[in-house]
Amino acid sequence: YKSFFKQLLGRAWHIFEFAYLIFVVLILAVYGAAAGAIGNAFGAPLWVGTVLLAALIAGVVAFGNKAVEALFRDVSYLLYGVYALFIVLALWRFGSLVPGAFAAHPQTSGWALSGITYFGYNIIGAVVILPVLRHLLSDRDAVIAGTLAGPLTMIPALLFFIPMAAFYPEVQSATLPSDFLLQRIGIPAFHVLFQAMIFSALLESGTSSVHAINERLDRAWVTRTAKELTHAQRLGIAVVVLVGCMFLASRFGLVALIATGYRALAYILLATFILPLITVGVWKLWRWPGSSARQPQPFPVQE
Repeated sequence: YKSFFKQLLGRAWHIFEFAYLIFVVLILAVYGAAAGAIGNAFGAPLWVGTVLLAALIAGVVAFGNKAVEALFRDVSYLLYGVYALFIVLALWRFGSLVPGAFAAHPQTSGWALSGITYFGYNIIGAVVILPVLRHLLSDRDAVIAGTLAGPLTMIPALLFFIPMAAFYPEVQSATLPSDFLLQRIGIPAFHVLFQAMIFSALLESGTSSVHAINERLDRAWVTRTAKELTHAQRLGIAVVVLVGCMFLASRFGLVALIATGYRALAYILLATFILPLITVGVWKLWRWPGSSARQPQPFPVQE
């Protein structure tokens, strides 16, 4: 991300890095709390799920880019398969309640701001995947990948919202809305499978955040020493980051973290990423069309 934001923001690229570090602290704390809640739903102490997630993230990022890409691939298959089954089972169990929920048109406020907030802190996904973009060999590849990635990312969220609407507004107070719905589906084996999928999604997202930090430090280390970070060094960095961030999970809890941190984070990311991208970024593409094709700048990353 350093290379990208140097091109976008110039000398002000450090502003985004500061915002990104805030994002990592918040998001890993939230993921740690969510993992603890998943474990607790099956009778384990809260710390068990958090520690297990941290250990798995550290183990994956220690082996560099190929291990991270393999995780992305495998978890994606699991995620879409389980979500498809979830929609079928949910509509089978309580699908008759959904039309009435939408027809009721409950009075709500702040939905537009909430949508912008949700967009703001999720757009960071376009940054954390930069280390794996070495597979895109042209502008055409990038456009096709981006066009596919947006809908594929949002389809599970949209499908999840449909059965959730059947229990609105009661479901709003649930710490884990997925667990709320799974209890009403009432199939214990699928409950376990779905929570395993959610845990895997937390692993995927947490890994991408920590891996981006490792890649950032690796480039700085190469510049200074002409050597790449070893697996042990990557593991050590990951452990330090995860322990520091996930401490917040046990200190404040999941709901408090989301309520106090996500909106501020969204505004910071909109100001340091989206606004410059649609102004300065578009201007640079218009001013120097095809410059990236004439002067390719591949991302040097550890295999």
